Amino acid sequence: MIVAVAILFALVCIAASAWRLWLVTHATALEPDDVLAWWEGEDATLEGFARIVDRIPEADWERDLVVALREPRPEARVAFVNEQLTELDYRMQRWGRVPRVGASVASSVGILLGTLVLRRGLAEAPDLTGELGQLFVQQIVGSAVSVASFGMVATAFCIGAHSHAGRLSRARLAAADRMVEQLESAGRVKNLPLYRNPP
Repeated sequence: MIVAVAILFALVCIAASAWRLWLVTHATALEPDDVLAWWEGEDATLEGFARIVDRIPEADWERDLVVALREPRPEARVAFVNEQLTELDYRMQRWGRVPRVGASVASSVGILLGTLVLRRGLAEAPDLTGELGQLFVQQIVGSAVSVASFGMVATAFCIGAHSHAGRLSRARLAAADRMVEQLESAGRVKNLPLYRNPP
């Protein structure tokens, strides 16, 4: 029963951290870096980008960005573009603390359950001496370490997911800034004091 609980907690923490990674990688339908690479093509205009976006049902953020960039009033355009950049930042930060919490929960539960296995085993140990007693203790310690290791594996995954999600988020936000600058230039809306995501 204790092993099943340890495995369950580990899987839940791993799944939650994996979901955080998924949210970062799917914050937008189009990779900003892919858009920048496409920009070298012949149809590198705001309208060309809008045509691509219209063919992708999931590209809701990109469609809202195109609408913001088409706004004819400069002040309103700045506000609308800033709103879309803020929305992107929010999407990148969703579940941002979950991997850290998952790492803490996984390690704590793993150690707790491992200690419980050790305590129960020693409390219910038969009166053995010599080699048999030593083998029994080694078996109990091995079982406790095995149970705790589920938590340690989940902790390592959560830490890795947190670090990787942070790097992906920063890279995508920086690429999104460059993409918006290109779209601004293509839409002939230059030198606007737009909000910029922090590095």
